[in-house]
Amino acid sequence: MNDIRVSALVLLHPQRPELLMVRKAGTMSFMLPGGKPEEGETAEDTIVREIAEELGLDLDRHRLHALGTFAAAAANEADHRVIGDVFCYDGQPEGLDVENIAHLAEIAEAGWFPIDPLPADTETRQFAPLTRNEVIPALQAAGRSSG
Repeated sequence: MNDIRVSALVLLHPQRPELLMVRKAGTMSFMLPGGKPEEGETAEDTIVREIAEELGLDLDRHRLHALGTFAAAAANEADHRVIGDVFCYDGQPEGLDVENIAHLAEIAEAGWFPIDPLPADTETRQFAPLTRNEVIPALQAAGRSSG
């Protein structure tokens, strides 16, 4: 099994216990926004760049806090494991319209999903194992499952 390193961001809705997730074009799995590092990038550099590319938002690095590093089966790549450096963001990034989320680059869809419980997977919509099995339990354990 091959490993894929990524950085991912937890953005919580300001009024509801919901988590922002994205679906990349050509896939059925919703996951946290983020992606793979470019050469020489730190995990924090990666998440700042990826959020700008995917959601058009400029993150304040001082408001990023590491939730942890988690591993799970990759949602969109068979026989791969994703290792995610996951960050929480204090508050809301400037320019985020919670009712009309911009999505750019390879992102086909973005939306808010309840955390407790996360909706069941269906034939047409799944949630990434990293988010469902690792990140949400870590958020709940840390008391950070609401905005």
